[in-house]
Amino acid sequence: MKKFGIVALGIAVLALWGLAQDSGQQEDRRARIDVDSYTIDARINPDTQTLTAQVAVRFIPADQTNAVTFELNNALNISKIVDDKGQNLQSSRNQQDNTVRVTFPEPLNAAQPVVLTFNYDGHLTGNEDSPIYGVKFAAIQPDFAFLLYPARWFPVSGYTSDRFTSKISVTVPIGYTVVGSGAGSNTAAADSTTFTFDFNKPSFPGDIAVEKSQPVKSSNNGLTTALWFRGPEANMANAYGQAAADMVTYFSSVFGAAPYANLKVVETADGAANGYAAPGIVFISPQSIGKEVNANVLANQIARQWWEEQVSPVNRNHMWLENGMALYAEALWTEKEKGAAALEQRMKDIGITALTIDNVPMIQTARLEDYSPEYWALSGDKGAAVFQMLRATMGDQKFFAALKGFQQQYAWKSAATEDFRKACEAEMGQELRYFFLQWVESNGAPEFKLEWTILRTQKGFRVQGKISQDLDTFRMPVDLHIETDGNPEDKTIEVMGTSSEFSVDTFGKPTKISIDPGNKVLRMSPQMRVQVAIRKGEQYVQVSEFAQALKEYQRALDTQKNSSMAHYRVGEVFFLQQSYQSAADEFREALRGDLAPKWVEVWAHIYLGKIFDISGQRERAVNEYQQGQRTRDNTQGAQDVIAQYLKQPYKTQTKERI
Repeated sequence: MKKFGIVALGIAVLALWGLAQDSGQQEDRRARIDVDSYTIDARINPDTQTLTAQVAVRFIPADQTNAVTFELNNALNISKIVDDKGQNLQSSRNQQDNTVRVTFPEPLNAAQPVVLTFNYDGHLTGNEDSPIYGVKFAAIQPDFAFLLYPARWFPVSGYTSDRFTSKISVTVPIGYTVVGSGAGSNTAAADSTTFTFDFNKPSFPGDIAVEKSQPVKSSNNGLTTALWFRGPEANMANAYGQAAADMVTYFSSVFGAAPYANLKVVETADGAANGYAAPGIVFISPQSIGKEVNANVLANQIARQWWEEQVSPVNRNHMWLENGMALYAEALWTEKEKGAAALEQRMKDIGITALTIDNVPMIQTARLEDYSPEYWALSGDKGAAVFQMLRATMGDQKFFAALKGFQQQYAWKSAATEDFRKACEAEMGQELRYFFLQWVESNGAPEFKLEWTILRTQKGFRVQGKISQDLDTFRMPVDLHIETDGNPEDKTIEVMGTSSEFSVDTFGKPTKISIDPGNKVLRMSPQMRVQVAIRKGEQYVQVSEFAQALKEYQRALDTQKNSSMAHYRVGEVFFLQQSYQSAADEFREALRGDLAPKWVEVWAHIYLGKIFDISGQRERAVNEYQQGQRTRDNTQGAQDVIAQYLKQPYKTQTKERI
């Protein structure tokens, strides 16, 4: 969906799958409808933090039915629902899944348009239970407000897949401005102003913001970005405006003409998703804005102007097209700004997260709970890894041409994986079914084993070898890097099935062979298994499943006992559980380990310092902070944290984590 967020979901992986499957089964039993358009008349009162709305939704039933179901925020109370003849209709609510079931006295006919009008009101302060647990998508405050599509602040059907047009009118007190998608106008009354936004292309234009301040307008590359940032974040408005224009310009060259070139950027609130995209609007949380431009969050949301607002998945099983490309856009921006080596490192990190889900194919993403770590790992990280592998398979020219062609062909429409595959094949000039079968429709990743021997020939040497792996349906071109006593040589081998033999002639005598040296293939290895186990542990910590996290970290240590990262993460868990002696032991082990990544050293000293402060050993705490200071490592502001605790002892209510 519209997303790049960190979530607190206290549910185990299997439970998430079960809930999502139950939800999917319930949705399958609902009458299938195609929402065509919304006409929304809303009144927002910032002082009372209330919303009053009348929403007319026009839809077309796919089959004959006497009941339809919409999702609506539980905090909103329905006063009445009427049909297009003004007849009151019966409805029932299910608090568990935020749904409203509307019953008709006579069955609706298939393919015949229907208009329902909902009247409702309620408080949306931001403290209510969100339809997406732990993530704030709606808040009305005295000086600002935002109502985003995932909050279901209007009746929703076909969440993230059913595209619609809209006419949204929002009335606010004099002195407030409403930000929305589409062509805007406003009408002033004695004590209020009504802002109206018409959006006549099928997309997801159901997001608004209310602001009391005037925007900062930033001009760059011939583009103008309007930004509403508050408080300390206001100082970052110009920097974000400049970066946004640069990204729109770059992504236009990659994906084709931007659906919206002059963007609006709006700050949300603590507890909201890190970033969120609407047509022509980017929403960013305060914690994501920071003291420097958060290029990853910004690039992700700007890319969604193409890969969500302009083209979106036909249903939630194809979300990798949206989430994977949004994350891959972050990597593309990294490549543009910092070069190929930075892209390779970023894709390596993405690959680690992608491999944490090895038993659900991407084509079954709907099984996973929206905004859960598993959902993002599968649709986002694995999706991005698949795009990178597809790029390596097709070559840059054909790959990027396929992206542009796909955007042009399906502009303002929904598309499926099959549609994207055909667009790639049309550009490639050959069948790519094998690729999508392996990486989208199947699960698992190969772990290559290489055997080779050297033969002397009249012209030099010949390497005869075999590449083995466990996936029977696997087929991919794989690079070999052959070091010789002369110049090194690079070859590409078509690996097919569980065993593929190869023969390569070289001039110099081969001394070493590396398989997939550029890490172009998403694959397992002993070292990768350690990193994947650590990442799985981090995901469990994210949802407060500490026992499961410790099991994953121990799995990593069973493979690599000197993994500083694994010991460090174990120390973090013990610290969160206030088992300070055990935490200190693990941070000491982290300092005695391989010190990979390097930042573990400075942060292990910081945590040891905090433990000594908690136990009243200030002198020992200062010594640890000073040792951290001597590393000169400032990852995640480590040196600022050290300076703070050298001045004042650590207090247990303060938490830092990287």
